[in-house]
Order: sequence, then structure tokens, then C-alpha cells
Amino acid sequence: MAAAGPAHLSSGKINLGVLRDHYRRELIECIDKCTGTKALVWDDALTGPFGLVAEYSLLKDHEVEKMFPLGPKTLQASNVQNIIFLTRPKLKLMELIAQNLLNEDHKGPQRTEFHLIFVPRKSLLCEKKLKEMGVFGTFTSVEEFSLELIPFDNDLLSMEIDTTFRECYLENDFTTMFYVAQSIMTLQALYGIIPYIYGKGDCAKHVVEMMRRMKGELGGREPQITPQIDNLLILDRNVDLLTPLLTQLTYEGLIDETFGLNNTSVKLPAEKFIPKNQKPDEPLEPKKFILNSSDELYADLRDKNFNAVGSIVSKKAKAITLEFDERHQAKTVGEMKQFVTKLPHLQKARESLTTQTSIAELVKEATNSDGFMETLRCQQDFTNGLETDKIHPYIEECIAKKDSITKILRLICIQSYCNDGLKPKILEYYKREIIQAYGFEHMITLMNLEKTGLLKIHGIRTYAIIRKSLKLIVDDVNEQVPNDISYVYSGYAPLSIRLAQYLARPGWRSITEVLNLLPGPKVEEIQQIPVALRKRRNSITSSHSSTGEQRVTLVFFLGGVTYAEIAALRFLAQQDEGGTDYLIATTKIINGSRLIDTLKEKIESVKINPF
Repeated sequence: MAAAGPAHLSSGKINLGVLRDHYRRELIECIDKCTGTKALVWDDALTGPFGLVAEYSLLKDHEVEKMFPLGPKTLQASNVQNIIFLTRPKLKLMELIAQNLLNEDHKGPQRTEFHLIFVPRKSLLCEKKLKEMGVFGTFTSVEEFSLELIPFDNDLLSMEIDTTFRECYLENDFTTMFYVAQSIMTLQALYGIIPYIYGKGDCAKHVVEMMRRMKGELGGREPQITPQIDNLLILDRNVDLLTPLLTQLTYEGLIDETFGLNNTSVKLPAEKFIPKNQKPDEPLEPKKFILNSSDELYADLRDKNFNAVGSIVSKKAKAITLEFDERHQAKTVGEMKQFVTKLPHLQKARESLTTQTSIAELVKEATNSDGFMETLRCQQDFTNGLETDKIHPYIEECIAKKDSITKILRLICIQSYCNDGLKPKILEYYKREIIQAYGFEHMITLMNLEKTGLLKIHGIRTYAIIRKSLKLIVDDVNEQVPNDISYVYSGYAPLSIRLAQYLARPGWRSITEVLNLLPGPKVEEIQQIPVALRKRRNSITSSHSSTGEQRVTLVFFLGGVTYAEIAALRFLAQQDEGGTDYLIATTKIINGSRLIDTLKEKIESVKINPF
């Protein structure tokens, strides 16, 4: 199998193409166990992540003839020898699989064999469910494919598990933490043991303890690879609940807030991307765009504050025009030939410029709206400690207008965080207003927000101390040429990234008192490296320091990370005095709306027979 992954994955400090190739090999091994022609039936949530690991042409080479999304009646009469279900270990998905098998007509010229592949792990509960429904014996084989951390970009990995925060903090289910520990062990198998581990939060402690156990099970048989990652920092999402609730103000963050980025792709109104003189007769399907660092302009724009995007796009447009104009100056055959070789790159750059200009215009429409600006003003009042201890008129107005419930809950949770909880009278008022305006079913959602700590009754005052000690609010922020991470929220520095910044320099000892105010224990662990590898690593480290090369820190966010936080870490890596390169891993890339939505309770309407 070819080891050539997309070029942008191997262009970082750590070659993530190696991890992608590892997963491709595992997937093909799994599929090749079924001899003959195949049809794949996908759990819908896996198609995006799998698309980043293995393209259809690769599966085709291994006798995959058809692919279907998993639904109640997915299987169609097909003459393949094997039908393979690829699914996450979720009970509701087992019911769908069982329905398909019970509806399937097994009669035919050849017997079709059924196989089940769990991603990333088998589940005894799921197997029990299939047995109860009488279909478990139908499977010729039941395998697992350990797809854990999916490479999104040359410095970004995601497990794409969107329920982690809910499971850990609401349902007390730490299964995902096992997957996280396993994924870090996979990284160590490919890139060497990570010598120094730091963490903050209960989940971080769980993960480190599980890693210790897994290491013990290896019994000293770890792969003998010179360590490429120097430090691991594991952060619980509930150590910093404020950052994801705030509206991100980077280009990529705003695309996500406005349209939703999923597995590095976004769907946008197609009419925005056709020439103005071509009016379609009927509504067009949304157009899908892949957004990653393989597009030079996007790589340049994505982490900038949105207010800086216009000038960059304008400069790029002028530069491209100048390069195209060079053809008029070409006099000799050699000069003409030189221009022709540059032409494909120039055409690609012009196409990218057109796309990014249209996307920026769409985002600008959203950010110019009154609602957006008022929401932002309200958030900034709260983070600055203003108007936090009374009912906020803007939130009242939003409820009266029946604005988006998610938006309202986000604002109330921000107010709760910045006021160290709400006075009982204020919290009860908000609850009453929401239930009257939006329906009683939101009672359970409100209870969920309280259980997870996003909403709480007023308690010990810590926010003002944390804000001041970690310099979370920066007044003179420069959005065009930033000199601090606070540019990603136009004046608010993400607490999570401040922790990473202090860890790199001068170390967490300098902020011990603040760390103690944040939820969960602090974790510090040193992993021993075999002597031969230690000597080799020491010689590499000393040559790094003499050449001024940066150390690599893997920052793992448990419960989700935002694009604004990713941008802030990339900004730190680019600073001359930083000394650290960052590799970012997470259970899921989130924003405030996604976080709130995972805690919403959907209540099925029950019809009551009065007689």
C-alpha cells in the first residue's frame, strides 16, 4: 500500500502522514479478512472521519463494490459476497443493524456473509443487545478497528467523539478516557515515549492512570523509537468552561460559528460561488469546501482575527495581479517558458482567492448583523466583570423575541461563570422565563447545565482572581499585528492556552495558587526512557538548543477544543521567544453552541389517551 498521504499532513514538525498510514494499513487488514466482493454499511458519523484516512479508490482496490449509510432499511438486493457493517459501539445503532438483518432476504444464488467491525472498540453491551434481538449469530466475524486520533492537519488531531463532555460530567461514564489513553499509547508507539506528562482535571488524572496501567501491561516491550514529542499536556474541558462559550473571532472560528465546520469541510450556499450573470432556475444544493493548510491562502487566513482578513486578501489579490501581468514583460522564449511553468500555481492561487473572498463576504454578512454585535457586547461586559450580578436586559430581550434557545443558554452560562454563579433569585427568574417562552422540556436541559457546572448558584469568588492573575483580559489588543493570544477573542485570552503558555515558560510553579482555584487535581509524571534512546535523545536535544530549534508539546483537550484555541496555540508556536512547537489533539472540535446542544434533552412528545 502506498505510504504517500496528503502532503499537508507531513509538513509539520511531527509527520502525521505516518499515523494516517498506520490506520490505512489496519483498515485494509480488517477488510481483507473478508475474502471476495464487499459492500460497506456505514454508521453515518464515521463517513467524515474515514474519508480523512482512506479514500474510495483505496477501498475499491480491495474489492469494495458498494457503500450504504446505515438506516432502518439500508440493505438492498446486491450480489456481493460480504456485507460489512462499520459502526460505533452505540446501542441505538445495534437496533438499526438488527432491523436490517431481520428484514434481509437470505435466499439467493449465493450466500452473503455478514461481518461487523466496531470502531474503535468492541462492546460487550452491544454484543448482548444483538444477541437479545436474535441476530448476533448471523455474523461470520466480529472485529474492531482502532481508529482513534484522526489527522485533520499537520498539527491537529481529533477523535471526533462529540459526546465526551456529556458522558464524563453528566453521565459519569469515562469510557472515552480509555480511548484517549489508548490513542496516546498509539502515538508513543509511532513517535516514541513522551518523557514529561502534565495534566489538570479529574479526566486528565484518569487518562494518566490508565496509561500507566497500559504501559505496565507492555512489560518493557515498548517500540525502541527516539522520542519526537517532548511534553504532553492534558487539559479537562471543565478546567476552562468559559472559552468555548464565547464567540470565536478568528476567520476559521467564525466559519465554524456561522456555518459549522465538520471533518475539515463546510457546506455553504452555492449561489454565492457562481458568476453573478448566471442565475439558477431552481435552488441549488449547498456547495462543500475542504478547508485545510493544503490551500496556502487559507493557511494564512484561518488563525487571523477576522478584522485582519480584509487587508490580507487585498494584498494577495494585488500580488496575484502583478504576477499575471508579468506575461506582458516576457520578451524572450526563456522568459515566456518561465511564466508558463508558474501558470498552474497562479491559476490555483486565483481560484483560492475567489473562494476565500466569497467565504469572507458570507461571514461578514453574519458579523455585521445587529444581533451578532449586541451578543458580542454582552459577552464582553461579562468577561470584564460588568453587569454580571443582575438580570441582563439583553438576555431578557432575546427571550422576549424567542431568539435561539442555544444562544440564550450560552449567554446565561457565560454570566454564571463570570459571576462565580448566579444569585438564586436571578437563576430562578431565567429558568421561569425560559420554560414559559420555550416549553417545559427545557427543564431537564437546565438541570443538565447545573450538573455539569455550566450553571450554578453563586459561590466563592474566584473568577476575578483568575482573570487578574492569568491576565485573561487585555485592553490594548492589536487585532492586525497581535502580540498576545488575546487577539483570538479581541481582548480575552483563553484560560486553557494561558495554562499552556505558563507551562512552557516559566513553569506551573509560578501559578500554583491559581491552579488550585481551578477544578480537578494537577498531574505531573515522568516516563522513563531506555538508556540508549535517552543518549540519542539528549544529543538531539542539545543540537536543537544550539540551533534554536523548538521543543514539541502535545496538548490534549478532553471534552473538546475550539478553533480559536487552536489559533492561539499556533500563535504561541510562531513567537521567537516561545521555544515550543505545539501538536494539538482533542476528543472533538467544538464551539459554544455544539457544547450546549450536547447537553440538551430531546423529549419525545407522548400522546396520552384520555379514556
